[in-house]
Amino acid sequence: MPFKFIDLFAGIGGFRLALQKLGGTCVFSSEWDKYSQKTYRAWFGETPHGDIRKIKPADIPDHDILAAGFPCQPFSIAGVSKKNSLGRAHGFKDATQGTLFFNLATIIEIKRPPILFLENVKNLQSHDKGKTWKVIMDTLDALDYWVFAKVIDAAGWVPQHRERIYIICFDKYAFPIKPPFEFPSPPIGNKPKLADILLPNPDEKYTLTDHLWRYLQEYAERHRAKGNGFGYGLADPQGISRTLSARYYKDGSEILIPQRGRNPRRLSPIECARLMGFDDDLKIVVSDTQAYRQFGNAIIPKIVEPIGKEIIKVMSLHLAFSNGCLIKKPSNT
Repeated sequence: MPFKFIDLFAGIGGFRLALQKLGGTCVFSSEWDKYSQKTYRAWFGETPHGDIRKIKPADIPDHDILAAGFPCQPFSIAGVSKKNSLGRAHGFKDATQGTLFFNLATIIEIKRPPILFLENVKNLQSHDKGKTWKVIMDTLDALDYWVFAKVIDAAGWVPQHRERIYIICFDKYAFPIKPPFEFPSPPIGNKPKLADILLPNPDEKYTLTDHLWRYLQEYAERHRAKGNGFGYGLADPQGISRTLSARYYKDGSEILIPQRGRNPRRLSPIECARLMGFDDDLKIVVSDTQAYRQFGNAIIPKIVEPIGKEIIKVMSLHLAFSNGCLIKKPSNT
C-alpha cells in the first residue's frame, strides 16, 4: 500500500529504510547532527533538514505517517495539573514549552498526520519520576489521538538485548472508532545469535590493548568490592549481546568479544551495523567513532518493519482514500 511519511529526528534513517520497504515514500526528513546527515545523504541521496526548532510546520509536506525517534527530556509541569491545562485547546504548550517534544507536538497539531510512529528509550515511562510520560500521554490525548504503546525487546529480531518503547497513534478524526491495532510478536523459530554477525577476521585494531584490558578488569573489580554490578561484558557468541550504546566508541566495554589466548576485542563498526539490523550494502562513510555513535543511537529497521505492517493492516481496514491520500483532518497551515 503506497503512503507518504516524514522522518523526524531521523538519525541515519532506520525508520526510512523499513517504511520505504513497505511501500512508503519519504517526503521530508530532519536531523541536526552533521555526521548523521552525511550517512543519511550517502544512503538516501538527500541531506535532511537541520534543527527541528528552526523548521516551520507549514513548510512540511502533507503526509500519512509521522515517524520520529524523539529525544527524552524532562518537562517543567509545576501547576499544570492544577490548572488541568492539558484539557484545554493548545494547553500542551504550557507543559512542553522549551523541549524538543514541544516542536514535535506543534508539527502534529498543525499538520494533523493520520498516524504517528514514535520510538524512545524504555525508561521514558519512568523518566523524571513518571512526569515525562504523563505529559506525553496527556499531550497526545489532548491532540485527539488513540494511543498504543509497548516496550519491545529487539532480541527476537537481532542478537541484542535492546528494549525500546514504541508508541503508535491514530488520529480520531480519521479513525472515529479505536482501531484494532496490535503490536507484532517476535518471529517463531531459531533466534538470531551473536556469532551470526561476527566477522571471521576482524582488524587487529579492535583488540583491546593490555593497558585498556587491565583498566577494565580493575575497574570492574573495584565496583564488585562495593557490591555494584558495573563492569565490562564478555558476550557469548552463541547468545545475544547487551544493549549497544552511543558510548561504545569509548572502550567497547559493554560488548566485548572473547578471543582465545588473546585480549578480548570490541565489535567493528560493520558488526555494530549488523547487530542493529542494517545490511552490509549500506556503506559506512564516517569515522569509527561517529559510526559507533550512530549505530548506538539508531532504531532497528527489522522491528520498524513488522510494526509498520500492522499499521498498514489498520490503514487497509479503516481508511478510505481520496486522490491517493488518506482522509485526514484539514491541516492548520
